[in-house]
Amino acid sequence: MMRFLRRQGWVAGLLALLFFLFVVTKLIQPGYGSGDFGSLARAVLPYAFAVAAQTVVVIAGGIDLSVAAMMALTSVTAASMMNGASEEYAYFVVPFVLAMGLALGALNGLLIVVTRVPDIVVTLATLFVLQGAALLVLEAPGGAAAEWLKASIVGTMPIPGLPDWAQAWVPKALVLLAVCLGIVWIPLRRSRLGLSIYAIGSDELAAFRSGVPVARTRIVAYALSGLFAALGGLSLTISTGIGAPIPGPYLLASVAAVVLGGVALGGGKGGLLGPIIAVFVLRLVRTDLTLLAIDPNVTAIIEGAIMVAVVMFGAFITIRGRPAGATP
Repeated sequence: MMRFLRRQGWVAGLLALLFFLFVVTKLIQPGYGSGDFGSLARAVLPYAFAVAAQTVVVIAGGIDLSVAAMMALTSVTAASMMNGASEEYAYFVVPFVLAMGLALGALNGLLIVVTRVPDIVVTLATLFVLQGAALLVLEAPGGAAAEWLKASIVGTMPIPGLPDWAQAWVPKALVLLAVCLGIVWIPLRRSRLGLSIYAIGSDELAAFRSGVPVARTRIVAYALSGLFAALGGLSLTISTGIGAPIPGPYLLASVAAVVLGGVALGGGKGGLLGPIIAVFVLRLVRTDLTLLAIDPNVTAIIEGAIMVAVVMFGAFITIRGRPAGATP
């Protein structure tokens, strides 16, 4: 435990903050229980995948402004393909949409590597392209989702040997999130590719001199970002039962959660667990503001101010951490 606290002090602090917020929520609404936690997990799902998409790129020393637009495009694509189709057809739609996200992310990385244009410019351009493409697929919210997909995030996960009261606090949405992220992140984190992603984010020149294939690694990092964004788009369609062509507030939220989760904006430092916990923290703050009957417009202002403050703090830490004479 002491070793974990020394190595993961930031994550431990976030867990303590999350627990404190749950206590505050319980004080505000004494009836807050497992059902409400399940609703929170379902609401967090698309945000968590957006954060995962952003985290991989930021660790590699970049940023992806097209995450929310990519989620919108994959969401409407999935909803359109499943509209009026059989339940079995969704077994084809899911891998197709994931492959689509992987390809779009790889395209982002390829454009950045080949043109040598800053990633913030390239992904800003693809943001508008993907927004337009989403509107071409669906001009207004619509489509459908397979019933078995919607059922995959509703209710709790039956675990043999676990008491009923404990099972009630294990929502399917949380299990789905953990499985999807774990399948990709756990093998990646300890692999040579994962170490290369951290290396190019920490010092690209040193990584190149050490034999790391910088261009290929950057393309793969953006491809993984696209894969997570596609999972976010699918989760949007599953949660709502339709596809929405207008990108939601996932871009700024993803950057804020990445910074709050302990990932350095300069790259090369951090992990996935901290940003995921940070998503729960940010969403629980919104829940508490709603329970306090604060005006929705004021809630949006407070939530936006928190995100901007977190991002500015992260940028300040990044600048302070640069060696003297380094290029901004």
